[in-house]
Formats: sequence, C-alpha cells, structure tokens
Amino acid sequence: MTADDERLAELNPAVCPTVESLNVIGTQWRLNVLYDLQDGEKRFNELKESTGASSRTLSQTLDTLEEYGLVTERTERASPIAVYYRLTEKGEALEAAFDEIDAWAREYMDVAEPEIQSE
Repeated sequence: MTADDERLAELNPAVCPTVESLNVIGTQWRLNVLYDLQDGEKRFNELKESTGASSRTLSQTLDTLEEYGLVTERTERASPIAVYYRLTEKGEALEAAFDEIDAWAREYMDVAEPEIQSE
C-alpha cells in the first residue's frame, strides 16, 4: 500500500473497491503504460517513446505498477543490456476495462478540439 493509499484510507475507511482501483491505475502515466503494454512486451525506450514520459517518470511509474503486481520486468544480459516490461495476468485483466472505457468515450466524449472564443 502506498502512502497515498494509506492517506485515502485514513480519510475514508469505507472507500469502495472502485475508488481504490482507480487510485492504483488512475494516473496519466500509469494508464498510458498499462494501455500501451496491451500490445505486448516492450523495452523501456519503446515505452518512453510511445508514452512521452521522461525517463524518471517512466521508471517511477513502472516501479509502482510492479509493486501493484500489474507489470513485470525481464532483463536480457546480452550486450547491450535490455530491459523489457509486460503485463502480468492481473494487468492483462484490465483489457476488458479499457475496452469498456474506449466504447464509452466513443459514445459520450466529444473528441473535437474546443473552440476558443475571442473577446
């Protein structure tokens, strides 16, 4: 349990599982990484490029996702050393949720850029 989770539980001990799960996966970078890894295993630099995260942010995000058991790391010791990340079974189980969110977004979200009104 992270410090944020502990703080949330202290503020509201009756937090429902939905809120708890969104607290685990609901940050911009965690969602981007989880969504991106649905396509399969990727190297650190591939994730960095596809998500747009800085090295530090991506590293922290991957560490957190590993702590929650959503992502696993594999290192190849050949030269150069390559670190790969993939979803665990627990992480793969989020695919259905992403599909539902995608369907909801297509139906209810206006993806057009908002018009800027001049004064």
